[in-house]
Amino acid sequence: MGKLQQFKITFDKDKEMYSPGESISGTVTVHVNVPLPCKAIKVNCNGFCGITSKLNDTAWTSEEQYFNSTISVADKGTLKEGQHTFPFKFLIPASAPTSFEGNYGRIIYRVRAFIDTPRFAKDYNTEKAFYLLRLLNLNEVPDIWGPCSSAVTQQFNYMLVKTGTVVLKAQTNMKGYTAGQVIQITASIHNQSGKTTGNMAASLMQRVTYETKRPTHDLRTIAEVEGGVVKAGKQVEWKDQIIVPPLPQSCLAGCDLIKIEYYIKVSLKVPDVMLTLPIHIGNVLLDEKLHPSKAAAPPPSATAEGPEVSASAPDMGTSATNPTLPPQTARPIPRPRFSSHNSPSAPPADYHEGAEGGSLTSNGFSHKRQSQLVSPNAFSYAPGLFFSQNQQNKEPATAATAPHIPQPDYGIAAYPQDAPPSYDESCNT
Repeated sequence: MGKLQQFKITFDKDKEMYSPGESISGTVTVHVNVPLPCKAIKVNCNGFCGITSKLNDTAWTSEEQYFNSTISVADKGTLKEGQHTFPFKFLIPASAPTSFEGNYGRIIYRVRAFIDTPRFAKDYNTEKAFYLLRLLNLNEVPDIWGPCSSAVTQQFNYMLVKTGTVVLKAQTNMKGYTAGQVIQITASIHNQSGKTTGNMAASLMQRVTYETKRPTHDLRTIAEVEGGVVKAGKQVEWKDQIIVPPLPQSCLAGCDLIKIEYYIKVSLKVPDVMLTLPIHIGNVLLDEKLHPSKAAAPPPSATAEGPEVSASAPDMGTSATNPTLPPQTARPIPRPRFSSHNSPSAPPADYHEGAEGGSLTSNGFSHKRQSQLVSPNAFSYAPGLFFSQNQQNKEPATAATAPHIPQPDYGIAAYPQDAPPSYDESCNT
């Protein structure tokens, strides 16, 4: 580096993850081996979003700036031989969105330092990226409570001949999830045709929209599970689960150029029938105490308890004539039987008697289960995401390169610590 032996930026406590409204502070270290004349030493902190219509291109077609602050830490003079340290501090705006890196756009935050030298001399600069996490509280998302359900009817054509229809209904147990939670999917398939359907499948999908002149849509399959076929004239209920991996949150609040959406796609390969169930991925779990129906529910009255009712009810003279009914014993809920040679994608949820269409019909239903498929290359960058095969031991050369950072502690969701029971043990409980 010639006269300059060291020129680097260090954040206090080596912190690289921040929240909107926080202050970011650190030092700029300059080590010169000979006296270095300079006009000023400046430090800049900025955050912006850039998008493009070309894959992995940094020549942005549209940009959006969130903040840009510059301070001078040294005036005109000469840096003496040796090491010099200059502190800095910036305030991050509360409206700044979460960091993001995708194929067609990025939300970047960085601190840069400049040494302005006299005319005809070489200028020096360096930079260091940091990451912002703006938590998405699922309890604040409108219409988030309850399951998400949908239904579709499709004509079954075989060899250009109409053989009947297929009715597909599906739902998820919730509309909002965080990393580590399990999406429980229930699908009901009524094959009203004379042919056997193809395998059914459920996928967790991510769609990122970049608002260029002609919006660019980046669609990815995050995880997928697969079931069996449905024979002609049969109606079955299929249940499966998908574990939510660490993902960028659904809403990049404060950003107008990038939109992230998630949904569950439930489909049959033959006939080509498909429905979608929109969901939200956030950072703060849904709290049942905040459910509107529970908040509006009246407190339990004294008449709900048996002894108090009998004590306060008037004597109508009928206690001697009414026979005493024997106590009812609870019957075990029947569970469907599945093949034991394949393991499930997650610990199976409780199976209940289908209220719609009677009991579970399993005759002629080959229930093919497949482990949850997740590709590390399917994720856009978000704070805390790290995959060893493509990010290990890499130092950020530019602001567009994401260095390896520890996963942020969300504090409210984590993968299970204990190993789940085997599928046979769960079904035979």
